Amino acid sequence: MAVNTLDGGIQLTTLTTVPLHPKFGKIVEGVDLRDVSASNLYPEIRQLFEHHSALLFRAQSITDADHTRLAELFGPLENREAMAQGRAVKFAVSPVSNETDSGVTDAKALHTLNLQANMLWHTDSTFLPIPALVNLLTAKVVPDEGGQTELASTRVGWAEMPTHLKEPLENAVIWHRLSHSRSQISAELGAMPEMRQWPDRPWRAIWPNPVTGEEALYIASHAFAIEGMGLEEGQALISEAIAFCTQEKYVYSHEWAVGDVLIWDERAMLHRGQPWPYEQPRTLMSICCSVTDSDGLQSVKIV
Repeated sequence: MAVNTLDGGIQLTTLTTVPLHPKFGKIVEGVDLRDVSASNLYPEIRQLFEHHSALLFRAQSITDADHTRLAELFGPLENREAMAQGRAVKFAVSPVSNETDSGVTDAKALHTLNLQANMLWHTDSTFLPIPALVNLLTAKVVPDEGGQTELASTRVGWAEMPTHLKEPLENAVIWHRLSHSRSQISAELGAMPEMRQWPDRPWRAIWPNPVTGEEALYIASHAFAIEGMGLEEGQALISEAIAFCTQEKYVYSHEWAVGDVLIWDERAMLHRGQPWPYEQPRTLMSICCSVTDSDGLQSVKIV
């Protein structure tokens, strides 16, 4: 790392990075995330986040408390329980895991099926009243094989999308529903009350980055309709757009090692998990932070 002094005496550290993928993302080297604070390294990390959309920090040793402190630098912690109940609920880091108090869950259990729904290309929290800005995901237990997390940039996909796909999406409003994605895995899963507790949510299809000005397609497996289109026509366009953005040439597949921390921009990335032998435990810990007006919320919000 090197230190540069800007006009006014402000010092910024030049972080050592290598490409995560040829078209997006950076692997950040030589940083211990336990040392990051609002005044130390976070401004540089946030700058990389805005410009490159995905960041990987290998071999970290963060506790839940460290994880939470780091996430709070990005914005308000997303607390779905508090949102759902309309009252204060203590925040807890969310496990993405097939391990429960009763042991590893069966491959056909609803808990495991819900994990399998994360294997659809999606953006977190598009069905919530306030969408997510970022996911900070770290590995605690990894299986012997499989279980990768894959990323695809909808900023890159949108920039390279052909006109026949781009034109009907430029000014579109897309509706999102959690049970829509869960029903693609299991009708029983999609019918569960917790999958139906959120009202259908509309967002504009294009999210301009407020720092760089670059546009990204805001889409997810939760997307079920495009305003003004027939249901089948809209769903066909959504599927085609996701398929374009997630072509193999646009995808980064992360092979987890314990301690890896992967951070991505929910405004400009699709992601999905990959299967693994379900008799083996796999535990990742996730924190999402909610967007604020400074993150460009008003550009996608339907007033």
